[in-house]
Amino acid sequence: MSSQPDRDAVLNALRVVVDPDIRRDIVTLGFVKDLSISNDRVSFTIELTTPACPVKEQLREQAATAVRAVAGVNQVDVQMTAKVRSASAPETGRPPLPGVKNVIAVGAGKGGVGKTTVAVNLALALAKCGSRVGLLDGDIYGPNIPLMMGINTQLTTDGKQIVPAEKYGVQVVSIGFLTQDDAPIIWRGPMLHGAIQQFFREVAWRDLDYLIVDMPPGTGDVALSMSQTVPVVGSIVVTTPQQVSLSDSRRAVRMYQKLNIPTIGIVENMSYYQCTNCHHEADIFGHGGGEKLATELDVPFLGRLPIYQPIREGSDAGIPLVIAEPASAAARAFLTLAERAAAQVSIAAHKNAEANRGKIPLIPVR
Repeated sequence: MSSQPDRDAVLNALRVVVDPDIRRDIVTLGFVKDLSISNDRVSFTIELTTPACPVKEQLREQAATAVRAVAGVNQVDVQMTAKVRSASAPETGRPPLPGVKNVIAVGAGKGGVGKTTVAVNLALALAKCGSRVGLLDGDIYGPNIPLMMGINTQLTTDGKQIVPAEKYGVQVVSIGFLTQDDAPIIWRGPMLHGAIQQFFREVAWRDLDYLIVDMPPGTGDVALSMSQTVPVVGSIVVTTPQQVSLSDSRRAVRMYQKLNIPTIGIVENMSYYQCTNCHHEADIFGHGGGEKLATELDVPFLGRLPIYQPIREGSDAGIPLVIAEPASAAARAFLTLAERAAAQVSIAAHKNAEANRGKIPLIPVR
């Protein structure tokens, strides 16, 4: 009669399974939960740092294969789950935002690069992966998120706080819910600062893993107000490949650096046009500019997004591409963006945890 597998042997076997982003084994990282051994059967849960992990099935299979090789094991049951950690550094001096683990700003150095489209589809892609996501329209002068999300409503309160609207599983707040469609917003800096503070601090955000903030283009007051109000995990800077956009994107990255907001990635939008008939790719605005800029500034490159007519059509109709055509190549590109952005947040969270323990922080994965 064979003996029951040894618990330490099972854990040692699992040390061959390494998180590809944090570059540590899942046992050291504390990802292995609820380990149970009954006769020849071993069961456990792997708790990842984000639901948006593109390799979770590979990790599951790798873990199961490693444990099956342990003496006395005949059956292995692996469950996969995720718990998003907060990546906000505690020394920022800004109090955490209630109900929100990670604030991510999506910005651009200039208008017209598709920043809001990227913010909306990024939020929806994260939500489709299983994350709890909020979307804050920080573009006070040009609030387009209500149109793109297909939401026509007025904000309500619970008697104490503003209650976000919700659609497609994403909690949404916008100044556009408070104004007429054609009403201009003519505010000076102090009024704008007050609105930003209110949208962060007086909204009943509910248990969010990620709050995506659609920033106005350029390097103005909203970014400064945000940096003074809440701890921001990082920014995603949207660019297009041509030189005029890259120059402005460089300024945007430098602005976030001055505000002590790290850039967790650059994304190149309108990167190429693929003909729907012959599938030929044409680099209308140039090629490789966003990736070159990321290398130059030593920040991660999160990917290329195509010019694709249904992206525009979905935004105009209030049915974003990730919802309207989830199986399309363009939607998969947004999903890849979400996975890579979530990975950078996980890396940042681990770096902060290591720093708090007095250890050397990891170098971000490029």
